[in-house]
Amino acid sequence: MKVENITVIGSGVMGQGIAYAAAVGGFHVQLYDIKRESMDHAFQVIQRDLEEAVRRGKLTVQQADAAIGRLQLTEYFDESIKNADLVIEAVLELIDLKMDIFRRLDAICPSHTILATNTSTMSPTEIAAVTRRADRCVAMHFFNPVAKMKLVEIIRGMDTSDLTVAAVRAVARQMGKETVEVNEFPGFVPGRISALVGNEAMYMLMEGVASREDIDKAIKLGLGYPMGPLELADLVGLDTRLRNLEYLHKTLGEKYRPCPLLTKYVKSGRLGKKSGRGIFEYDELGQRLS
Repeated sequence: MKVENITVIGSGVMGQGIAYAAAVGGFHVQLYDIKRESMDHAFQVIQRDLEEAVRRGKLTVQQADAAIGRLQLTEYFDESIKNADLVIEAVLELIDLKMDIFRRLDAICPSHTILATNTSTMSPTEIAAVTRRADRCVAMHFFNPVAKMKLVEIIRGMDTSDLTVAAVRAVARQMGKETVEVNEFPGFVPGRISALVGNEAMYMLMEGVASREDIDKAIKLGLGYPMGPLELADLVGLDTRLRNLEYLHKTLGEKYRPCPLLTKYVKSGRLGKKSGRGIFEYDELGQRLS
């Protein structure tokens, strides 16, 4: 199956990144969100990322213009998916929400449409079970920031077909990504490691081991990480990180118990880049303030 039209459901940090990668990869992209202001912000970020790619010599002006021309924003759910070959859901890590969206997608999408969830922890088998096309359901886990991170994890559900896996692998390759195929298990591979590292960094911050800046610097320079775990938590969203840890704590045990400081940040509304304040502070376009 050849994929030409991709719909991304959700225009948050992950959704806008996936839409960027898909448009740059040559796909026609519909980006849907229930909030117009969220889509408008996503469009601004995508434009900024394209301009940065041109400045860095990763894209030509013509390629960037072509990519933005392939991207369409829409507030109409049914309209956004009527011609989709592949739908990538990128909403909050809430299993009931994802299942509800898949149920709606299954009722409206053409029979050939593949449904993918961008979950970092949850079961594609459970999500697919609410549809009549479990063979065409799969998890495609992209990584933040999508424009720069090369990996896409592909996780089969119990009934995911070989044709579906081959199709989404080809899509990821056209986006310029590498893929790994992972057996379904809570957290998959990088998600489990990232959750542990990020949670431990929060414990170190809570314990006063070092400043937030020096914790990130130590991990980046000492372990070769491209981004510090505290900065990454802000990018992903502290509420998202907390939900992931709560799920992993429930399914995999005590070592994933969320740090109390993380819970405190989320309760205070300090959610990271998207709220302008998390572990660090940010301006309106998400640029970190010194």
